[in-house]
Amino acid sequence: MSITVVAILSQYFVPETWPPALALYGNLAGDLAVVYGIPIVAFAVLVGAGPLRAWADRTGRAAWEGLKWYGGLSVLAIVVTLALAVIYERFDPGALALLDRPNPVVTAAAGNPWFWVGFSFVVGGIEETIFRGWIYGFWHGRVGNFWGPAVGSSVLFAAVHLYYGTTYGAASPLIFPTLFFLGLAFAVTYERSGGNLLVVALLHGAYDASAFYYAFISQPVGLLFRYLPVLAGVVVLLVDLALSERAGRRPAPQAPGVAMSSTQSPSGPS
Repeated sequence: MSITVVAILSQYFVPETWPPALALYGNLAGDLAVVYGIPIVAFAVLVGAGPLRAWADRTGRAAWEGLKWYGGLSVLAIVVTLALAVIYERFDPGALALLDRPNPVVTAAAGNPWFWVGFSFVVGGIEETIFRGWIYGFWHGRVGNFWGPAVGSSVLFAAVHLYYGTTYGAASPLIFPTLFFLGLAFAVTYERSGGNLLVVALLHGAYDASAFYYAFISQPVGLLFRYLPVLAGVVVLLVDLALSERAGRRPAPQAPGVAMSSTQSPSGPS
């Protein structure tokens, strides 16, 4: 895991401290080779493919769980962000202006936005394989507990997006809750689907792609791209809750031909 953290964060400090490294980090292929290539090789050698063996299994189940948790936790992220915005407005309103700064990753895509819309799904697949497959999957297998690995991997996922901190400064705490809850939603989906990564990779890709679509192609479609899966997820969550409540109220089935008398207990004769 430490290899992954160092490899991803290296793009933020290595070129600045050692300018010749710009020859590697200054192009897409070189940057990807370091940021993603090194962690992939390290995990493949040290962990193996075990946490990835169900990468595309039980896709229907994963789609239901993925939408449900993506929608529900996205709404929670919005609530947390709004609450933080109210606090900022009360104690440090000037910091909110920092959110007007351009996102450097999105700005870098201005020359070829369609490429980045499509490439977002590649990045989504790679990052989900690393963070939910290898990091969460490996540690969950080691400790046998959901919450520790899920929360830890989600915190790590948010933390490695360091450019939000360097770009938005004091206002960056308004960004990181969304990343954390996204990671948590994807970890729950991986767990409840038995290891499916395909669905979370698509949701992750759609989330990233919507930013490029909104910035350079169509703002209305970009917003639809971002929030339609959230809306669909909320609907799935409500349906799931209704079905669970209905199942909880349904009486337990009885064996054929056996009826309870008015004096029998629901557990039947002893």
